[in-house]
Amino acid sequence: MSFESPDVALYGDQINLRTPSLMADLYKLRFTDIVEYLVNLGERLTLARNSYWEEAFQLARRTSGLSDSILHAQFDAMGRMFDASRLREAAERACGIAHLEGWVEMPNQSGNKGKARVRAFGARAVHVIAGNLPVVAAMTIIRNALTRSDCVIKTPSNDPLTAAAIARTMIDMAPDHPLTRHVSVAYWKGGDDRVEKVIYDPRGVEKIIAWGGLASISHISKYLQPGIDLVTLDPKLSGTIIGKDAFVDEDTMRHVARRLALDIGLYNQEACVNARVVYVHSGTDQAGLRRCERLAELTFEAIRDLPPSISTPHKDFDRTLREEIDAISYLDDEYRIVGNSGNDGAVIVSLNGEPVDFSATLGCRVANLVPVDDIDIPVRSVNAYTQTIGIYPEQLKEELRDRLAFQGAQRVVSLGAAGSVGLNTEIQDGIEPMRRMCKWIVDESCDGQMLEALAHAEEAEIQ
Repeated sequence: MSFESPDVALYGDQINLRTPSLMADLYKLRFTDIVEYLVNLGERLTLARNSYWEEAFQLARRTSGLSDSILHAQFDAMGRMFDASRLREAAERACGIAHLEGWVEMPNQSGNKGKARVRAFGARAVHVIAGNLPVVAAMTIIRNALTRSDCVIKTPSNDPLTAAAIARTMIDMAPDHPLTRHVSVAYWKGGDDRVEKVIYDPRGVEKIIAWGGLASISHISKYLQPGIDLVTLDPKLSGTIIGKDAFVDEDTMRHVARRLALDIGLYNQEACVNARVVYVHSGTDQAGLRRCERLAELTFEAIRDLPPSISTPHKDFDRTLREEIDAISYLDDEYRIVGNSGNDGAVIVSLNGEPVDFSATLGCRVANLVPVDDIDIPVRSVNAYTQTIGIYPEQLKEELRDRLAFQGAQRVVSLGAAGSVGLNTEIQDGIEPMRRMCKWIVDESCDGQMLEALAHAEEAEIQ
């Protein structure tokens, strides 16, 4: 497929906000005004009443790795992200509504007479968003509004319309509203120097929030200089650790398999949070391998039983991945493969105790179960590229979470909860993106007499 878009190079100097004082209109709004605007916007993001939304959905059906039923559920539910209580909770947890609304006096425990007040100010930002899930566009719009920021959203080539559909809805709803005027949406090919030397200019941008891999971030890094803060939300791999308690009995194994199926199959395994390599503390003797194989059978069965709004057979199964699976299918002494017929996916058991060579490219509802004798093995496998780790049972999660954090893991969750992304935290990839989007400004007041004494070189206690 191909699509046409305006040549952003012709409009670069109009998209960036070169005059920072023009953000003042955002600060005439109360926080309640912002929430009311976003609630009204969310109510309009429905397929039944919004032609822009329907257009974005229809295009996504042709370009996304998500099946129609999953996409429909996402587009149908995205408006609920704009719920008032949810917005307030996100803002309170990320920055504190008081800091977004005004100057907050900091506690003074030193005993001196000085005072300090802090406020979170929005920034002029460029958001280079990902296209694997359409909710990323909505999340970006929400964060920009709550922080009173000005943004340019670079849309991805595999989802060029979702962010644009929200922006067009904003224009129809309230064309002159400050929150509308401080959002721009555009597409350009990453690495286009004609565009990026203008867009990534510190005179017009203070923050770059980039969802992207090595190539994308490398392009952006060329333009970094004092005055620009780069916040990266780069692709991650997620995994799973299943303790020996999963094998108490058949019913427990079925329960664990259903929860594991959620972490594997959600979004057709298109997200960073999805499980791919699953370390199983089953043991590697013959009895242990049989336990792991049984778990693989139950998991594959549970994946196929997932509701169509969550997961379906992949509509465009990766050919290279299929070839890799077919190649190891002949190695009976090293691998046991459950599934791999049609596009349902597969569960690969590594009888040799090592992840498959192509573990980094697992997708399309294909997971790799690796039986181990020692729970330290999965802990040592974690690194800075690891995002989410689903763990069973809960006690094991509590035992391992500190060690996993030392290794580089950014999120540990109960098995089956990988898809509850950022549940009540506003934390992502080991950082707080909304907090990082803000500029934290300090207003300090000092006692005049103390300063005068200092100026006259008199004895003064400064703490």
